Amino acid sequence: MQPPTGNAVVTGGTELVEIVGQAAQGRGRAASMVQRAAAAGKPPLSGTGGAAKELVAEAQRPAAATQEENDEELKQSLKQQVLEITAKVEEMERQVTEVARMRATLLKTKALNNKASSNAKDRDKDKAASNKKQQQLEASRRDAARTKRMTELMRQLGTVLRQITQHKWAWPFMEPVDVQGLGLHDYYDIIKKPMDLGTIRDRMDAKDGTGYKHVQEICDDIRLVFRNAMAYNQDGTDVHVMAKTLSEKFEEKWRTVLEPKLQEEDTKRKQEEKEANSKEVAAMQAAEEKLAVDVAQQLEELDKQLEELKQKATPKCRVMSIEEKRQLGHSLGRLPADNLQRVIQIIAQKNPGFNASADEVEVDIDAQEPATLWRLHRYVQSVMNFKSRAVGNSPASNKRGAQATIEKIGAKRGRKVSSP
Repeated sequence: MQPPTGNAVVTGGTELVEIVGQAAQGRGRAASMVQRAAAAGKPPLSGTGGAAKELVAEAQRPAAATQEENDEELKQSLKQQVLEITAKVEEMERQVTEVARMRATLLKTKALNNKASSNAKDRDKDKAASNKKQQQLEASRRDAARTKRMTELMRQLGTVLRQITQHKWAWPFMEPVDVQGLGLHDYYDIIKKPMDLGTIRDRMDAKDGTGYKHVQEICDDIRLVFRNAMAYNQDGTDVHVMAKTLSEKFEEKWRTVLEPKLQEEDTKRKQEEKEANSKEVAAMQAAEEKLAVDVAQQLEELDKQLEELKQKATPKCRVMSIEEKRQLGHSLGRLPADNLQRVIQIIAQKNPGFNASADEVEVDIDAQEPATLWRLHRYVQSVMNFKSRAVGNSPASNKRGAQATIEKIGAKRGRKVSSP
């Protein structure tokens, strides 16, 4: 955007230099005439001295008038800047007042919303507690069904264990090893975790909570019994052979009867856990979606309230009549070039698509909002009132100078604003 040209002070200074130069040339010519008359031995004519004085005075008068015009124009410029700054301060004060009023209203609205949202949150908490209780009930039912199935597997393993203990070679493994009675001084050096079939059977029948929880635990202890016996007794000895035989019988029963059912139980347990996790994830997603919807609704409500507050805070402007618009357009065309930049700023504030960078802009009065038109009207009135006061307070001789200055400003190249 090219700034408006035609700075009257700078241009007036240049003209002042030119006029002073012309005055100096006039004084030089008058002095030359006096010197030539003296050199010729003739007294200066009676009108010669007067003509010289008039020539010098005539050269000095434009310089003084121009200086007065410059001073007056500088005063007008400074006064105009003061008016603009005052207008900005008033606008800022109005905005501060509006923000304070809106903030107070928002705080009151927020308190009401907090009360309403508190009731909604209580309902959400109750619903969440109900959902959690339902999930806990479902988990309890799953655990009960799983425990029942595991009890059945342990019962079947108990049948297998009973068959093993009834074997004729099972007697060495029914009770803990009598380490001291048999003089087995190195037994605990080789066997770190002793185990026997009688201990396993007692633990399976325990009702005090110390019993087995999973069939795999029973299987591990039975294997430990035979593994300890084969580890302490050398291969080929009676105990080693007996332990190996019973171990093979157990493994065959485990492989054909229990292991398939245990694998089936593990598969079913994993499927139940997967379904439970899916339900939990679905419940969480539903809760998150509901929360997102609630937040969106609250934001939408706040937007509506803010829009209502904005409408209330914005002053209602009377629509200009056709005659008022015509007068405003005429007044805009009469504004000096120095004031057109402010006009463009006022229009551009409410018109983002307004092309304010062109050398010549056209203002459609009918397309402007009432608030913009009244702002332009007030600005034009302030400029015109200032000009009227400035012209009214100046002498009659300065009126022609002020008018000449305005004509000079209008003649200079700058921004032009016209109304269709």
